[in-house]
Amino acid sequence: MRAEPNRIVVVGASAAGLTAVETLRREGYDGTLTLLGDESRPPYDRPPLSKQLLTGQWPADRLALRSATALDALGLDFRPHTPATGLDATGRAVHLTDGTQLPYDALVVATGVRPRRLPGHGAHVLRTLDDALALREELRPGRRLIVVGAGFLGAEAAAVARSRGCEVVLLEPAPVPLAHAVGESVGKVLAQAHLDHGVTLRCGVAVTEVAPDGVRLADGETVRGDAVLVAVGCRPNTEWLAGSGLTVADGVVCDEYCRAAPEVYAAGDVARWHNPLFGVPMRVEHRTNAAEQAMAAARNLLRPESSKPFAPVPYFWSDQYDMRVQAYGWLRGYDEVTVVEGDLTERRFVAAYRGGDRLVGALAVGMPPKALLRWRQDIAARAPWTDVARP
Repeated sequence: MRAEPNRIVVVGASAAGLTAVETLRREGYDGTLTLLGDESRPPYDRPPLSKQLLTGQWPADRLALRSATALDALGLDFRPHTPATGLDATGRAVHLTDGTQLPYDALVVATGVRPRRLPGHGAHVLRTLDDALALREELRPGRRLIVVGAGFLGAEAAAVARSRGCEVVLLEPAPVPLAHAVGESVGKVLAQAHLDHGVTLRCGVAVTEVAPDGVRLADGETVRGDAVLVAVGCRPNTEWLAGSGLTVADGVVCDEYCRAAPEVYAAGDVARWHNPLFGVPMRVEHRTNAAEQAMAAARNLLRPESSKPFAPVPYFWSDQYDMRVQAYGWLRGYDEVTVVEGDLTERRFVAAYRGGDRLVGALAVGMPPKALLRWRQDIAARAPWTDVARP
């Protein structure tokens, strides 16, 4: 049996990294435990950045995931504002910005993602607490905000901006927002909610650069505004792993146990692992997955002889205006979407997603949480489509 590691390093101090160190301690690990973070702040929660913090409902200190006392109780070697710059997986050492090397016996990679940007300067992105605070300063009555990208993050920011009295222009390259993720019919429902709240939604337009007075489109048009938010997706933070020997392809590639290499595990937004429940590799950028995967990775790291596959039913939610959108499962690459409860026109419905001959996902708008519980259970049970898709 493998000896328990004397020193474990966790790179990344957001939800996944924090959950990993807490799980290691809870599972009885009493060795040296180092947590590296690239921000100067202690770990904080990210979903409220585009919701309660951006609206001004919550102060910044309410986002802290743990109090200073709780962090101290973990007995960590916590190093904020200390990003990793490289990894020697053979020699088992993490390279730091000051040129030193931090040795480890086992490693958890939880470095998350960063926003994609567009050419030009002056645009906002929304990933960190500082990003959200800077954008919030722009959201004043009468100001015109241009949001590039009508995915869930851009849609949430647009909804908040309208609630704060801003004029909003939402630009999206696809013909229907989110159609690739949730289906055309559901995407149209979400798009109509923005139109009903006074957002100027323009689909099928490509933004090529950020300009001092707004953004430039591919056809040369300038869309003018007082502020610009770019919400066009994220990139995994994996550059520091170049030359490490780890496989990197849209994230850190792991097996079903979240293992990327001998004594190296990954968790959270940066991890791309094989989910045996769906039989495909996936990388999930959602808060719930970050915590669940970090727990699984930490337990498998400590006790590899009794490792369990990480096979969750992914979950996410989004708040827009008076709508709550909730979804379980893997909605990418589905073959069919069917409304199985409620009515699209009333924005109160459940849509089920078929992949092959089985149920792979379910999404609800305007429904109570319990409306999805049955569907989550069916997804986890690999229920045949013919058994569950009852319009």
